[in-house]
Amino acid sequence: MRLVIQRVQAASVVIEGQLTGQIGPGLLVLAGFAPTDAPAALVWMARKLTQLRIFPDQAGQMNRSVLDTGGQVLVVSQFTLLADARNGNRPSYAGAAPPAVAAPLYQQFVALVAELLGQPVPTGIFGADMQVSLVNDGPVTIVLDSPA
Repeated sequence: MRLVIQRVQAASVVIEGQLTGQIGPGLLVLAGFAPTDAPAALVWMARKLTQLRIFPDQAGQMNRSVLDTGGQVLVVSQFTLLADARNGNRPSYAGAAPPAVAAPLYQQFVALVAELLGQPVPTGIFGADMQVSLVNDGPVTIVLDSPA
């Protein structure tokens, strides 16, 4: 599993002209899943995401988490995060879980994050062509891979 985590002032996702998810200050999370991802990895990643200290404290140091700030989280599925572009010019997506495997992992991950945050987690729609907008804050962008 791979996450791209962006600290944002605001973010939204639109599908076929319809707004499906929107947040104010918090985290935009792009999530990609591998066929070998296990439930324990989802739990670890959800905890790490919600406890990651990337928001400033009163001294301007990144010492606060999205839980500490009461921020929101928007999660968008993105299988291309598992692309391998080391050889040739066309990326291989063999490392990404097929939709039948990835969709339930995505739903479980979103549910875990919502449970830890104690609030709903807006999302895109798995497998849809989405337009994602954000106002990156900082900018702060973290790439997080699940433990081996």
